[in-house]
Amino acid sequence: MAIKDLNDKEFFERFGSDRFTASVLSSKYRNIVQRTCRGLLNTAFSVILRDWYDFAAAISGPPEMGFPQPAMSDSLLVFLGTMPEGVANIVNEFGIENLQPGDVLICNDPYRKGTHINDNAFIRPVFHNGKIVAFVSLLAHLIDMGGTVPAGFSGSKLNIYENGIVIPPTLLYRDDQPVKSTWKLYADNTRFFAVTLSDMLSMYQNLLLAEKELLSTVDKYGLNAFWGAMKYACDISEESMRDGILRIPDGDYEATELIDCDGVDDSEEYTVRVKIKIRKDKAEFDLSGTSRQARTCINASWLDTKTAVLVAMKWAADPKTPITSASMKPIDIVLPEGTIVSAMPPDGAVFMYWEAAGSILYATWRALEQTLGEDALAGDYGTLSLHSANGIWPEDNRPWITMAQCGGEHGPLGANKGGDADSYILPALGNGLDPATEAIELDVPTVVLRKEYITDTAGAGKYRGGASVVRDTYWLTENESYSIPLHYKQSPGFGVYKGKDAKMGGVWKWEKQDFDVVKEQNIPPLDKEIYKDSTIIGGIIDPETKVADRETGEYFYALKTFVYQNSPGTIWRYITTGGGGYGDALERDIEAVTRDVRNEYVSIEGARKDYGVVIQGDPHWDPENLTVDLEATRKLRAKLKKKPAIRKQDYLERRKGPEGYQL
Repeated sequence: MAIKDLNDKEFFERFGSDRFTASVLSSKYRNIVQRTCRGLLNTAFSVILRDWYDFAAAISGPPEMGFPQPAMSDSLLVFLGTMPEGVANIVNEFGIENLQPGDVLICNDPYRKGTHINDNAFIRPVFHNGKIVAFVSLLAHLIDMGGTVPAGFSGSKLNIYENGIVIPPTLLYRDDQPVKSTWKLYADNTRFFAVTLSDMLSMYQNLLLAEKELLSTVDKYGLNAFWGAMKYACDISEESMRDGILRIPDGDYEATELIDCDGVDDSEEYTVRVKIKIRKDKAEFDLSGTSRQARTCINASWLDTKTAVLVAMKWAADPKTPITSASMKPIDIVLPEGTIVSAMPPDGAVFMYWEAAGSILYATWRALEQTLGEDALAGDYGTLSLHSANGIWPEDNRPWITMAQCGGEHGPLGANKGGDADSYILPALGNGLDPATEAIELDVPTVVLRKEYITDTAGAGKYRGGASVVRDTYWLTENESYSIPLHYKQSPGFGVYKGKDAKMGGVWKWEKQDFDVVKEQNIPPLDKEIYKDSTIIGGIIDPETKVADRETGEYFYALKTFVYQNSPGTIWRYITTGGGGYGDALERDIEAVTRDVRNEYVSIEGARKDYGVVIQGDPHWDPENLTVDLEATRKLRAKLKKKPAIRKQDYLERRKGPEGYQL
């Protein structure tokens, strides 16, 4: 029986409170995790927490309830599917009987709690009258966990030993006093411990805040209502997911997504194969055809796979209700061990997990595109194309590090029936903040020369995808960089519901002798000629012009160089893939096309070619005086609509790349 159909007596018997109280408490749980996150965001020291929102908070019920999580934060989505099992695994392994008031447990093992080794789980048992009534947890990225690479961001680590120090379920605090041996373990095995220490202290204080709020809730409403509201929040989310799955026609759906390579060489591609069975209000995801685990740390764990399936289905079937631990109850996953999305130690190292996990999401959307119809979801830019750099400040020999700030980490989403897509955010599996340019330039010796959108790169459609983002970064001192673009062989920015695919980008760099910013008194332009003097890092690039071009280009393998050495004056350029379009571009509102031309998302030629809209004027120097030739537009759109339909086989052949994989 649906929850809304329960009478008052049935509701009380099931949830230990009336409807109003259960609703208020479920909202309060969400408020507590949000306040916990806001507190950490405001007090964190490291760039990855302060500027990226790379953490999440959750509330869990007690063991006898099965550790239900009625509330999770709205920060990075990559954490939300991992935290229910992660908390349970850590607590059960440590031993519930060994926990006391004032304890904080920590663990960073990807195979126990998901994501990667830098994400440390902090778990606080909440005691009331000597009994555990809940847990509050923070899963947050610490700036370094040792290993062969500062900060860990590299696609070339071969095993868990190169990844960094693994900490099993361990006490960080006992009776609210620091466990010195644990803190020394961090201090002796990680870089930048002064920053890490500050972040860990901040996390502890915000756990205390959440604990205080939960205990006051128990005192005010009683344990029956406190626990009943947890069950209510979870049951609502399960019911909502079932209703969403019911709206998808029963059937079997299948698609694949390609990951370019690993960090050994580019001889091996990795395919994520998703087979989805929809039967009434249940779904089964079978990933049995997925490639073996990668030879380097681009793998994901089984918990990351669970997260990707959850997020993909939330977008596709149930986008309007909060995520809880019960959101996955209607969904089963068939997952063999030892694949790129279920890697096993010691050789199946997990670090760049989002690249493999994200491929599950895109394969899901591809598989469901036809059956979802107008609810289909276009692909986004698909890969963080991450850049990490480190060096020494020359004036005082202080080490510095930057991660996920100076590459292709932020870009466009794909469009859907709700409208045009955002052009600057994390991929659909993300949801993080963009670091401020001023903060980047304050923390590290660099100048962000450019961060803007590129015209005619978004997937055309009734609703336009987001535009590609170009970021140029100028390095002031010597440093070493790691560049990790992994999704250029297959276009992640696919269009849906007659929407068009987006343009793809790439990665380049210029040494000072190739382009001297000081001498030129200018930044590198965006015209094609500038690329001739560049060094190609990654993407599908024309080897002669060095411009990204899927028609004439060749695949360039970025990880062929483990670490790039940069001298003062080096410039790096990252261009993301654009977001896919939604719907027939010839149905796009003419004023919307004109606005896109005025804002330089679309050129005058692009408006004519992709949208059938004839615009006159100069969008760059005189954007307010553009005019639309309505009669010419009417004729052009009529002509374009009469073009013969492309046969499905021709369409598929046209989308094949040089090795036969789908573009």
